[in-house]
Amino acid sequence: MFVGHVALALAAKKKAPELSLGWTLAAVIFLDLLWPIFILLGIEQVAIGSATGGFDQLTFLSYPWSHSLWMSVGWGVALWQIARWRGISNRSATLLCFLVVSHWLLDFVSHAPDMPLSPWGGPKVGLGLWGSIPLTLIVEGGLLVAGLWIYLTTTRARDRIGSWAFWIFLVLMTALWASTPWSPPPPSITALIWSSIIFEWGMVWWAWWVDRHREVA
Repeated sequence: MFVGHVALALAAKKKAPELSLGWTLAAVIFLDLLWPIFILLGIEQVAIGSATGGFDQLTFLSYPWSHSLWMSVGWGVALWQIARWRGISNRSATLLCFLVVSHWLLDFVSHAPDMPLSPWGGPKVGLGLWGSIPLTLIVEGGLLVAGLWIYLTTTRARDRIGSWAFWIFLVLMTALWASTPWSPPPPSITALIWSSIIFEWGMVWWAWWVDRHREVA
């Protein structure tokens, strides 16, 4: 998923108002922040071309260290420790840990059966939501609408940046996601890696910046 993850980041603000949207977004896409780096290092492998013939543009050949169920728990604990070191309360840090693991659960719904349970082998699972473009748009779009409603009823803009920058952020992400099935695939694995690193880390920075200009309603 993509905007499904963003939806959980938005909704999490209600449960932990002390957390910046940058923190919650980093948590829900934490596995995707690691994934292109592991591809770059040769630890994991991906191929260009849809595995489902539907919404996605990639075939995930091997990503046990970033996207297996057990490693998602381990990465969640790692982010919990980072958050506690940064002075975040145990309650909010625990929420961040669960948000990391939520990435695997949502990807399990959307991916073809390529989601590993363990980094050491074993079965791979996935319900294949991405195989249906209309269903993906409905399910992920519905999650995004729900998450957006929760965020907007929890926070309000303090200035124009908090309003306009937030909506630009949301519209750009939604447009990129919704246009995925009809967009040209990445020209190469190298282009995929660097565009993913720049885009995903840029998203986290933008979310943090926008949230600094919003306050709890």
